[in-house]
This record gives sequence, C-alpha cells and structure tokens, in this order.
Amino acid sequence: MNSHNVFPKIHIHPILLIFIFISFITGTFLELAIILTIVFIHELGHYVMARHFKWRINGIMLWVFGGVLDTDEHGNRPIKEEALVTIAGPFQHVIIHLLLFFLSFLTFIPSSMIETAIHYNSVILLFNLLPIWPLDGGKLLLLMLSKFLPYKKAHYSVIISSVLLSISFLILQIAVYSFTLSTMLIMIFLLMENRREWKQRYYVFMRFLLHRYEGASHASKIQPIRVSSDSTIMDVFSQFRRGRKHSIYITNSDRQRMVIDENDCLYSFFYKKQYNQPIGEVFVNNIH
Repeated sequence: MNSHNVFPKIHIHPILLIFIFISFITGTFLELAIILTIVFIHELGHYVMARHFKWRINGIMLWVFGGVLDTDEHGNRPIKEEALVTIAGPFQHVIIHLLLFFLSFLTFIPSSMIETAIHYNSVILLFNLLPIWPLDGGKLLLLMLSKFLPYKKAHYSVIISSVLLSISFLILQIAVYSFTLSTMLIMIFLLMENRREWKQRYYVFMRFLLHRYEGASHASKIQPIRVSSDSTIMDVFSQFRRGRKHSIYITNSDRQRMVIDENDCLYSFFYKKQYNQPIGEVFVNNIH
C-alpha cells in the first residue's frame, strides 16, 4: 500500500459473506452489524499504530470476530514495536466500553442495543486474546517466544500449537457444548489460516533473513553461535534470534576455530548462492 494512502484497503473474507447471508435469513443482521463495527474499530487500532511506525500495509481483511492487518513487517521490526501494534487492537475495546458507558445515559438508544454491544465487545476482546495464530494472542505469544528462542523455532512452535488448540476447541465444542455453525466456521477459518502460514513458513523465514541482510535486524545485543565446520549455512540461520547480532564460531575436526560475522553468512547465501555447502568449506581459507 502506498504510504500516502490515509485509508486502508478493506477486504472481506469469504466466511464473513456466509455469516452475512445467514444473518439476513435469521433476522440477526443488527447483531452482525454491531460485531463488524467493533471488529473494524479494533483493526483501525492496529492500522493507526502501524502507520505511526511507517509500516508497509497492504490492507485489512475482515471476518467475524476479528480481522487481519495485511503487512510485510512481521518478524522484521523491533519486538517492542510489534507488541505496540498488536496491543493497539485490543486497547480499542477499552475505548469502546467507555463509549458504550456514556451512550447508556442517552434515552434514544435502546438499552438492549447497548447491552448487546457490551456483550460482543467483551467476547471479541477475549476471543482475540486466545494464543492462536493469527489472533492477537497468537502474535503476542510469538513475540514472547522470540525473546527466548530462535525466530524459526518460535514461528514453527506457534503455528503447531495454534493448530492443536484450534482442534481442541473444536472437539470441546462438539463434545461438551451444543454444536453451532458459527463456532465451526470460526475454527475452520483459524485452521485454514494456520495451514496457509505453515505453507508459507519458508517464505516468512527467508523474508526475515533478507531483512537482516539488508541491515534491518534492529539488534540490541550480541550473541555468539557455535557450530561445527560441517554445518550448513541454513543450520546457522536456524539459530538466528530477533534483536540479536550474531558472531558465528566455527570449529573443525582438528579443533581449529574461526569467527565470522553473521553478515558474512548472509552475503554467502544471498549473493554467492552458496546454499548447501558446509560452512567450513565456504570459509575454509579463514580457518586457522
């Protein structure tokens, strides 16, 4: 999206179209309109904060009980910055609650409508805080894990745990509670999103590495990585962490050791195309 555009492009997920169709048939369009208004305000919170940090934004995808801010920046910005963009969405629910409180004193607004809005505002907030990707809770979980684990491992862990949690919620809904079409569609959506994220995991990781190669690592600390000379460059990359600048210590079979900067590995990978060679062969002339 062009940075000069003030308003984001809005996309509607196919599952939301199904809900809109059902709402017309069942006479619940007013409830759905309230939900979509809350979701839109929620996503605007993400959008405004992301624009504040000059993120590249492609648009907003709306679906029932949530939405997705389509951006290329996840994984490439400082963790604190991503956390602020993520929290900006849930924070809008606090503002909505305060607004509904003041609106409740206006006599021309039916109390039933205020109560319905308060109910859905609370439900949407709690739902979005579930630790499931791509909900805000899932994104916060990824940020938390990224502080302690390599980025690749943290990303994979969040996707796998999100799939397991989505399936568990679906089984629990069917086995314990009464079946509802809305719950089924929401869980299917979450599973589809995690399937898509899993299929794109290599692209996401390459984007993470490419931004580091271009000098956008936002590193605040230096952390060494120790590998053997028969490790591949990708083995080294799999240990890269967000917010860390890495020095790579390479040891061969004769216990000879060399130290290289992470930029040397990134340069060999992206510029020299040395994908599968052992790292000891790539930098063989430097071992001493």
